Amino acid sequence: MADNKFNTDKINVNPRQKLRSYLRVMKLTKKPSRDEFLMIAKVAGAGILAAGFVGFVIYILMTEIPQWV
Repeated sequence: MADNKFNTDKINVNPRQKLRSYLRVMKLTKKPSRDEFLMIAKVAGAGILAAGFVGFVIYILMTEIPQWV
């Protein structure tokens, strides 16, 4: 039989302690400037377009190549 070692340390975290850590992160964050937001939006959009293009190329290859064979 395989040893089923399950790490329960992360499960038994105090909810109040977890909330404090989330609040600490939220206090460190700031609203991005307009230029920062536009740059992030452009990079994310380019990534989405690149992933879509790769998917489209794979789709075309998977539908057209079997017809040639």
